[in-house]
Amino acid sequence: MVAENTFRPPWFHRNLMNEFMGLIDGAYDAKAEGFMPGGSSLHNCMSAHGPDNITAEKAIAADLKPHKIENTMAFMFETGKVLRPSLHALACPQLQADYDACWNGMARTFNKESS
Repeated sequence: MVAENTFRPPWFHRNLMNEFMGLIDGAYDAKAEGFMPGGSSLHNCMSAHGPDNITAEKAIAADLKPHKIENTMAFMFETGKVLRPSLHALACPQLQADYDACWNGMARTFNKESS
């Protein structure tokens, strides 16, 4: 991705939207612990989402300069409407049951006293 004069990569956020994203080809830069082509994720509002621990730590420590990502294609759409997976999707053997494990042990970096 290439961006200038920004604080962090665009996925470095929290919001109140419902997000569905998928990876068509290549690697997804916000999930260093793995997100395979053909995979998708759904984060409805008020649910935890964002980069995994490894990616977050690298982004916090990174020099804030433009960085070009090549040979990958991902998509995302956001809506104010709640998205509900089908029973077929919930029963899929490829469902990642421990999806939230990538945030285990994530350090707290927000300090309300200094904000």
